[in-house]
Amino acid sequence: MAFRLRLASVVALSCGIAVAAADLGPGAGVSAAWATPPQDLERPPFDQWLAALRTEALARGISERTVAAALDGLEPLPVVVERDRTQAETTLTIDQYLKRRLTTRLVRTARQMAARHRTLLARVSADYGVPAPIIVAIWGLESNFGRFTGTRPTIASLATLAYDGRRTLFREELFSALRIIDEEGIPVGDLKGSWAGAMGQAQFMPSSYLEHAVDHDKDGRRNIWTSLPDVFASMANYLKANGWVTGVRWGREVSLSKTVAERVAASVPPRGTGPCQAVQMLSEPRPVSEWRQLGVRLAGGSALPVSEISASLVRLDRRSYLVYQNYETLLAYNCAHPYALSVAMLADRIW
Repeated sequence: MAFRLRLASVVALSCGIAVAAADLGPGAGVSAAWATPPQDLERPPFDQWLAALRTEALARGISERTVAAALDGLEPLPVVVERDRTQAETTLTIDQYLKRRLTTRLVRTARQMAARHRTLLARVSADYGVPAPIIVAIWGLESNFGRFTGTRPTIASLATLAYDGRRTLFREELFSALRIIDEEGIPVGDLKGSWAGAMGQAQFMPSSYLEHAVDHDKDGRRNIWTSLPDVFASMANYLKANGWVTGVRWGREVSLSKTVAERVAASVPPRGTGPCQAVQMLSEPRPVSEWRQLGVRLAGGSALPVSEISASLVRLDRRSYLVYQNYETLLAYNCAHPYALSVAMLADRIW
């Protein structure tokens, strides 16, 4: 997502995880700005706001033809405002969340899709260094293996959110969407996605599309809607650009006794800074060997391996995980621990 975050709806807490009914957020790449609520500021009438937007779009070099095609007659979408402002929440533990998300049916379908597209996935994995199971897991969780990519008109959705007191995030995404129409030649009517502007089977926000989408099938179009070569390569390209390390796992579940937990808390502080709350929750990184010396053990009780790979600790309810750089790369796709763990654990079960 992959400008995407559904952090407006997901906050990890010691007492559980608040999960919005709308799932985890808009799409690959959205930052913590998504969590900022709409601002109740005085606004000009929509037609005046749109006229100013049109002027700015032209000043940014977007063609008059595109501006006219995208903005003439545009009206805000009440359904988008309603979805944005009425995201019901329910509190789940991480175990409850993963049980609901990683169903037997989902795992079975993921395995079938991985087998069906094995040759294509192998090519993409070789090109970008991202394992096929990770690509399939993201595909499944983002768009149900391409079955749901969203039906909302992207320009109208983003304009609605930008006008409705939302931070500058959606205004900038709107300009990115106009650039896609202008530079890629995609008709306005074909630019569709979620109510929050995430597009295609990869659920990229427009800025992520511009930066990371790939024409892997070489047909002259970066098509994340219907071309699986482009979908898989675009997701892998996003992960690679955000630091995916080839040949390294995402992390592992670990156990801490009460004494070890107290020792860790006294010696390894949380980061406290980062692009979103999920990253801020991570501990400062330490080599696995140092975690071993502190007394952290594998979930089954065995000793951690002797390794100098850098790892951070994240604790969610009764679960604890040592996570590596590739886990943080998954957070770059959608910055919420339930999402990143869902991708990682689904990938582990594919083959």
